[in-house]
Amino acid sequence: MPYSLTRKLGAEALGSMLLACVVIGSGILAEKLSAGNAGVALIGNTLATVAALGVLIYTLGPISGAHFNPAVSLVMALRRELSWREFAMYVPTQIAAMIAGALLAHAMFGLALLQTSSKVRSSIGEGIGEFVATFWLLFAILFSAKRSPLAPVFAVPAAITAGYWFTSSTSFANPAISIARSMSDTFAGVSQSSLAWFFIAQFTGALLAWCVARACSDR
Repeated sequence: MPYSLTRKLGAEALGSMLLACVVIGSGILAEKLSAGNAGVALIGNTLATVAALGVLIYTLGPISGAHFNPAVSLVMALRRELSWREFAMYVPTQIAAMIAGALLAHAMFGLALLQTSSKVRSSIGEGIGEFVATFWLLFAILFSAKRSPLAPVFAVPAAITAGYWFTSSTSFANPAISIARSMSDTFAGVSQSSLAWFFIAQFTGALLAWCVARACSDR
């Protein structure tokens, strides 16, 4: 059934907030429990993130498309699956909700609500990692959706799981979550000085995936 723009934005806001809360909150708890072992912490962060993604895509996907990501929304607008008016409202909704999710995660663990991350991720390798991670994510979305409307429920969490472990950046693949994570000086953080480099890599990777899909006789 068709949903109103208000309901779509509500779904994007709820999903974006919960996703950011899970990503950052699981990183905080994983770091607390891992006794300094970054690999163990990353396992915990990965498992919580991909489990949350599966739930959110399955429950909210029929309403808004479950983008929770400006790069995904851009590609869907280019494919004419999302109007440009909707795109212009999806993106600020996603960003604001992700920031709210970061604040909620901080509140749960008794941390300062407003923070600035000190984790610099500005190397060329990490930029390439974000390019690859975002291409990989959009590739999974665009090509799995051709198989079945439910396929992204499984394909996206699987892609993110792999991305956490094979990319140098640990697969942010999302400009909105990058902004939220820049406001958290925790395990999942990224410095604000790294954001511009990440945005370039993320949107370039997303656009390349869109071009590949078009070249394969997709929209």
